[in-house]
Amino acid sequence: MGPAIGPQRQFPSGADYAEALQHTQLCFQHPELKGARPELTKLGLPRAISGAFASVFSLTSAVSGQRYAIKCFTRHVPDQEDRYQAISSRLAQLNSAELSQSWNLGFEYLPDAISVGRDRYPVLKMEWTEAVTLSSWLDDNHTHTFAVDRLAGRFEALTRDLAAHEIAHGDLQHGNLLVASDDTLRLVDYDGMYVPALAGKGGTERGHRNYQSPMRGNDDFGATLDRFSAWVIFLSLKAIATDPALWNRLHEPSGEFLLLTEEDFKSPGGSTRLQTLLAHADPTVNGLADHVRSLAFQPLDLLPPLALAVPQQRTAATTATSAGSSRAAATAPVAGGLPGWMAGHVSPQVASTPPSPSTTSLDGFRVRTLLDIATAVLWPLMLAATVLMIVAGFATPPIGPGVPVVVGVLLTAFAWSRRTERTQSRAALARLTDELAQLDDPIKAAEMLHKDRATFDAAEVTRTDAFPRAQQKLTARYHAALKEAEERKVRKQRDIAKRIDGLVEELRRAQAKALKDKQSAYVRDQLGRRLIAQSPPTGIGTKLTASLAAAGIRTAADFTGYQSVQNAQYNSTGAVLVLSSGRVVDVRGIGEAKAVALDTWRRHVVAAAEARQPTALSTSERQSIEQGITRRRAQLTAQRTAVEPEIDALRVKARKQMEDEREQLARENTVAGDQARRKRQEFSRRTVELQQSSVLHGALSDSVKAARLRQRGLSFARYVRFLYIGH
Repeated sequence: MGPAIGPQRQFPSGADYAEALQHTQLCFQHPELKGARPELTKLGLPRAISGAFASVFSLTSAVSGQRYAIKCFTRHVPDQEDRYQAISSRLAQLNSAELSQSWNLGFEYLPDAISVGRDRYPVLKMEWTEAVTLSSWLDDNHTHTFAVDRLAGRFEALTRDLAAHEIAHGDLQHGNLLVASDDTLRLVDYDGMYVPALAGKGGTERGHRNYQSPMRGNDDFGATLDRFSAWVIFLSLKAIATDPALWNRLHEPSGEFLLLTEEDFKSPGGSTRLQTLLAHADPTVNGLADHVRSLAFQPLDLLPPLALAVPQQRTAATTATSAGSSRAAATAPVAGGLPGWMAGHVSPQVASTPPSPSTTSLDGFRVRTLLDIATAVLWPLMLAATVLMIVAGFATPPIGPGVPVVVGVLLTAFAWSRRTERTQSRAALARLTDELAQLDDPIKAAEMLHKDRATFDAAEVTRTDAFPRAQQKLTARYHAALKEAEERKVRKQRDIAKRIDGLVEELRRAQAKALKDKQSAYVRDQLGRRLIAQSPPTGIGTKLTASLAAAGIRTAADFTGYQSVQNAQYNSTGAVLVLSSGRVVDVRGIGEAKAVALDTWRRHVVAAAEARQPTALSTSERQSIEQGITRRRAQLTAQRTAVEPEIDALRVKARKQMEDEREQLARENTVAGDQARRKRQEFSRRTVELQQSSVLHGALSDSVKAARLRQRGLSFARYVRFLYIGH
């Protein structure tokens, strides 16, 4: 299955799955799960064990009676099916006879397995195992030191199994380590597992915070993923096996950790829990605690594997006899300067020695020179000379009794200044002081590193949170574009359909108009044929007919009526005729009576014409109109047909825009991820340098103190003593 191109699906919540699982006959199609019986709560609802990204339900198949753990996902995981197929394939290759214990459980990834609402979603069908979590087991068994120590050995063997097959679980913690009835371990929750087939892909989760290194980032995904959490769990088990009281002392009831938490790794100096383990009298406990503390700020790919062969179980008598020698061996250094308890745990390259600072011996003055001997002989002579001078009475300048003493002191000071030990000591102290001054203060450097890392982590949280939000924004914009396109299609199709439906009325109106135009044309034609001169109205003689013709009125079509006008001069009413153009004319001899006669004559002509006018269109006329309507219908139908391709083009454009923007966003996120990875590598380098610098700073400080002590050992008083007693 290739990578999803479309927008991410919104997955149901655990409550949604629980509601669906009340009707397994309907929500499942898989024969083993269809009609399965879920484990119920006291309220009669399917019991869910919910995590950050999924909810797990216990179902018993109605077909086989087999019990399964069904994992229902509440979050989208890219290429999820490919990952599970790779993990399943790798685990299937394991030979159970070669494993230390049956820690791996069978599972099957079922795409589109469960129906929730109108959609179907994948589930993980897992083999059910009767076991308890590691923390629950320790609640009941922490006082059984033999059993806890044996479990520590079995846990170490499990990590060897994983490492031997280049597998990393990705989230080793108390909830994912189950202890079966035979006190062997089972691993569950393979969501973040790494297998070689997934090399090059990123991780899907960062694991439980109380078991992960502060240096683990989103891009850490490989075979070394479990090393820090393995050391944390191993330390906890060995410490409890050694001192069961530590469980009640450091663990909290229902706490999401064993003995140590995330804060203990991030701030070991202020950690009460870690300091308790570091100060423990047992060398195995304090040694492992010190080792975990040193691993907390090392890059994950440099951490040593937990590779200790579980020692053979010894009888109580043998244990008692060899207890003293065992403790001695545990603290005795081995090759490379490591304590015995670390042998087999730490790879040689990790136990590297920081650069050695310049040092100097704490020895005082060594062999006396001829000048020293001469000075030693001269002092008694000078003192004797002083006594003789006092006896002889030379107590006044220029030669007084103090002169020989002064000469002796000056000679001694000269001889003291010529000693090579003093020159070497001053040079060594100056060199050490200069070297120390060139080093950064490790405390300030650690604070700066912590501040920079905190700033970086905060920025990374913001960036990683912003990426899915940006994707959702693009998806929302895409859906808005689809909605707008759909609404546009509906509007256009509705408008065109309305216009098509109106063609019947349009045909009726066109036919009615054509008939009316035809009738109007017939009436006008008939009016134009009725000459006033041929059949003049009553009272209109030849002279008036000629006057009317002169005014442009010859037929009934040339005028439409008359208008009465008031003649104020003669206090009489006249009339003007209205031409067909709308203009009025005053024809001499045509008064109101004559105008009425003309209008009446015209009305009779119009009535006679209208009585004879056509009442229907001809066949050809109707066909011409219908053909026009048919062409119009075809045009509208074509427009309606063209709407769908037009909207499809808008959909394709919106999808292409979304895909381009998502690809650009993914590229930017990849670049930012690469920069973050380089930044983490820089933090790792700075951390290692800080550790080395701290060691070097401490060694140099000790050397400076030793050099100053040597300076005090080469004082003038010590030199005078050296002259006579030789040390």
